[in-house]
Amino acid sequence: MKSTTRMLVAGMMVLVGVIALSGSTVHAEGEGKRLTRIDPVVKQRAEEAQKRALEFLEASQNFDGGWNGFLGSDPAITALVSKCFAQHPDYGTQHPVVKRAFKFILKHVQDDGGIYIRAQGLHNYYTSVIVMALSTSDDPEIKQVVANAQKYLTKLQWDEGEEKDPSNPYYGGAGYGRHKRPDLSNTQMMLEALYQSGLSPEDPAFKKALVFVSRCQMLEETNDQPFAKGGDGGFVYSAASGGVSKAGYNEGPGDAQVLRTYGSMTYAGFKSLLYAQVGKDDVRVQRAFKWIRNNYTLTKNANMPDAQSKQGLYYYLHTFARALDAWGEDVIVDANSVRHEWRVELCRQLFLLQRNDGSWVNEEDRWFESNPYLVTAYSVLALQTASR
Repeated sequence: MKSTTRMLVAGMMVLVGVIALSGSTVHAEGEGKRLTRIDPVVKQRAEEAQKRALEFLEASQNFDGGWNGFLGSDPAITALVSKCFAQHPDYGTQHPVVKRAFKFILKHVQDDGGIYIRAQGLHNYYTSVIVMALSTSDDPEIKQVVANAQKYLTKLQWDEGEEKDPSNPYYGGAGYGRHKRPDLSNTQMMLEALYQSGLSPEDPAFKKALVFVSRCQMLEETNDQPFAKGGDGGFVYSAASGGVSKAGYNEGPGDAQVLRTYGSMTYAGFKSLLYAQVGKDDVRVQRAFKWIRNNYTLTKNANMPDAQSKQGLYYYLHTFARALDAWGEDVIVDANSVRHEWRVELCRQLFLLQRNDGSWVNEEDRWFESNPYLVTAYSVLALQTASR
């Protein structure tokens, strides 16, 4: 059961001229611009797609205010879904759907400030996604819950409190809970929660996390871990345990194997660098952006092996939206000099994938993406980010 739950949560976590490929600060023609508005026809279709999805989700809400996870109403999935409603102009935080959902979520507030189910041990993930949802509320009591949860999340980081100094590959990262091996997915979820809930990027939590995030980048110029040698500037799942990638390995020189970078973690790492206020001229940002240009796609989880390319697709699309929104430019020119208005293209891809009942589902069930409530929440949140 614990193994299945971990796979479930890993998926839930947590969500897009001529190019100079040298990593220097160069923008292709058409890049570096924030368009005044998204195409009005696409925006209208995005609103219609959201309407259908929210109707599906509203009809699926359980009596207790939650939406189903693996074992009935789940506070993390409920948080993701309720955020879709809370930040939609036709609903908002005072709508009965959201009020019921928040009431259910708040039943899981713990004495230590975290918001989670004790028996599952997934404290960081649950608290992070719930903080993102509750941060949409102006209610003073909920604001206090969020403030307490912020403090709790920062205590989950591996740092001096666990006798880890900056030289340790665990330093600054977050795992599923206290004393759990850190990974980039959990760490970026924590940073997203702290960012969305208004914690200053000058806070030590961001500075410490930046140490771990940088070590998840396959970039030997700035990553002191041996596994980064020969990397392409993308990101892997964890810097702990000698380096871990859910995409496996690429063949390196001779008989060497190099950890394979992939889309969902690269956009997660790229976003995390930006949230920590790493400048666009920094080599880490430049090389990550070069990776994005080289691997631009919306039809699969970029650079995953072909047999796994649809795994985590909706997590990827959501993280793609959040990362490129943080980047602040609406045009990406790929390695073939093709100009992409990523907001428009992301919306159109989600239109194609939406089912007749308004939901989205991934036929590849890894990381629980067969759950329509989880995947529909990812999709609506991506549309809300891309179409604004």
